[in-house]
Amino acid sequence: MNLSKMRFLLLGASVVSLGIMLGTLLWLKLAPTPGHLLWEQPLEGLNRYGTVPDFSLTERSGKRVALRDLRGKVWVADFIYTACKDTCPLESAEMSKLQEEWSDKPDLKLVSFSVDPDHDTPQVLSSYAQNFKADANQWLFLTGEKEQISRLIQEGFRLSAAPVTESGSQDQVILHSPRFVLVDKETEIRGYYDSRDGEALARLKKDVLTLASGKKE
Repeated sequence: MNLSKMRFLLLGASVVSLGIMLGTLLWLKLAPTPGHLLWEQPLEGLNRYGTVPDFSLTERSGKRVALRDLRGKVWVADFIYTACKDTCPLESAEMSKLQEEWSDKPDLKLVSFSVDPDHDTPQVLSSYAQNFKADANQWLFLTGEKEQISRLIQEGFRLSAAPVTESGSQDQVILHSPRFVLVDKETEIRGYYDSRDGEALARLKKDVLTLASGKKE
């Protein structure tokens, strides 16, 4: 093997290793921040991860929705963007199933926050919501100022969203958590559930009904 070819192979290996390392670091950022890490507490049962901070955002209908509008409701939040071709369609499909299952429980709400508010206007979100037959009375789609959304995700829900650009592509990809977040009637975060994990979704359904019923936890 000549020297030039060896250098090329070594460079390729270095690039792959760097990519894996950066990908790992970004993925780790998508978990709740230190002090609220999921593996510090058992997944079974309901826990307490802090209170969602106050917010006022724009719903796909154009109306303002504030945290106070969700007080007294049990709700499930997720984080998506309409141009996403990876986890978002799957997340929204699962949210659609939850909506169908809880169609007779109007006090259970679903709330999707856009992690790409610059693109996801109310009109764009409205079109996206229609694709999943989202009931406007039960499933909200919220957008707002980019800084406000970012702060809410990171400081409020203790999750992260990191924009990256794929090599050779003009499309921006936003790495974000695929977790559903369960919030109780007092706007306290009670659990995180991986939307890709059937067992986690089963726990979510059980925990939602426990909170909605008012049974002792």
